[in-house]
This record gives sequence, C-alpha cells and structure tokens, in this order.
Amino acid sequence: MTRYETAIDLAAIDAIDVHVHIEVDDHGHSSLPADLQEAASKYFRADGPRPDIDGVAEYYRSRRMAAVVFTVDATTNFGHAPLSMDEIVDGAARHADVLIPFGSVDPNREDALDETLRLIDRGVRGFKFHPTVQAFRPDDERFAAQYKAIEDAGLVALFHTGQTGIGAGMPGGRGMRLSLSNPMYLDAVAADFPDLQIIMAHPSVPWQDEALSVATHKHNTWIDLSGWSPKYFPKELVRYANSLSKDRVLFGSDFPLLTPDRGIGDAEKAGLFKPEVLPGIMKDHAARLLGLS
Repeated sequence: MTRYETAIDLAAIDAIDVHVHIEVDDHGHSSLPADLQEAASKYFRADGPRPDIDGVAEYYRSRRMAAVVFTVDATTNFGHAPLSMDEIVDGAARHADVLIPFGSVDPNREDALDETLRLIDRGVRGFKFHPTVQAFRPDDERFAAQYKAIEDAGLVALFHTGQTGIGAGMPGGRGMRLSLSNPMYLDAVAADFPDLQIIMAHPSVPWQDEALSVATHKHNTWIDLSGWSPKYFPKELVRYANSLSKDRVLFGSDFPLLTPDRGIGDAEKAGLFKPEVLPGIMKDHAARLLGLS
C-alpha cells in the first residue's frame, strides 16, 4: 500500500470538483446494496456507467479538473460491505495529478477512531460523512474523538446535508431519516471544533437558510454546490455565493449521478454567478482549503 501524496499542478487544471463518488470497485462490488442503487438511479434519472477509480481519473484528467473522491461506509446501517478505503487511496496515489482521496468511516463502528487514525496515516485529505445514510446525529458527543482526530490532523470533514436521493421512493424511505442531515446539527460541531474545516455538501433543501446561517457565523464551514442542477439552486444560496459567503463556496458535482459537464453548462446558461466570484468557486477556494496553494 502506498501513502498518498498529491502531485496536483494547479496551473494544469481549471477546476476542482470536491464531491465525486466512487460507486464501484474493479471487482464489480457496489458501494450500495442493489435495491438502494436501483432506487437512486431512478431518482436521479442516471442510468449511465459507474466508472471505477481509474475511469474517474481518466474522466477528470480529460477535462483538466481535479476531483475529491470518496465512498460512504454505512456498514452498521446497511449490513453491506463498503468499498475498500485502501483501494481508493491506492487508486488516488496512482492518479495523484488529478485525484484527492477522502476516507469514510462509519461513526457507529466500534473501531471508528482506530480506522480514522489509520486512514490519516495513509494520507487521506479528509473524511466524508452522510448522517442520513450512516444513521447518526452529527452533534452527538459519542463522535467527538473522531472529529478531534480529523481536526488535529488538519484535515476536512465533509457532511451530506439536506434531502437525499438514497432511499427516495422506497417504502418508508427504507427507514432513513432526513432530519439527521439538517445542517444546524453542524453548528455545534463547528463550535466545539473551531479548527475543523467542515464542508456542508449540497444545497441543503429544505434547510438552506440554516446552512447559510451556520456558514456566515462559523467561518470554519464551507458549502459545496453538488447534487443539484444550478438551475434549481435556491435564490438565497446564489445570493450568498455572490456576496456574504463568496469566499467559502465550492464547486462540486455529485459524479457520477450528476456530472460536472452538466453542472457547469447549466450554471452558464442560467448566468447565476458573478464573473469575479467564479475562479474562487471553481478552483481557488478548494485549493486553499485542501492545502494545495
């Protein structure tokens, strides 16, 4: 196993996509159980290919983009083995010119802290959390040691917020609770861990105002724009991205369910963002956050 060390040349890329899922490994194993994968594809109307990490690297390299890549470990909630974190780190190391690996450790695992520390040693640049999928409330004190380890390492914690397509349309949403992904829970995390850099992923519908409130009050929080076509972005999100929060908004796609091509194209057609804020959103803020500049 190779420790990840970035080799990204910022002059050679035009954008950094901070939200890219690895959904299948080179053995054909999926990150989600089959029923959830089928429901998510239907929800997002995404029946296209789900490339492995080598395919993701090729896709982003051809577009002069870098990508933050991760999966979601929801072992205790799904009873489904996650993708190998080591294979994701190894794949990112093979493609260190375009890929940046985040780890994912189910907070409900008994060995969550040990596994978090192990992945930090392997060189991951952050961790992905999905409170609804992993079935945990982010401000629960049980998870403080895991957050402290990430904070001490100077890494990023990326949390899913708002609505999710995972479980959508299934009976009872397959038991998943949207309320766990209310960004207001992250206010307490940001307060208790002031040096932990937190990304609130996606337009946080139906809690967009809560996310904007946290982002303007806690300057160790960021917002990524993944998971929604820009033509559906809440008006307040666009207004803040062009003004009060312009220094902490990040480009993200939610690939492969949503592609960066579509996100950029829809944003250009809608003319949502001021020209002077676009370089920061597309690349500069993420480069600063991830320690690349």
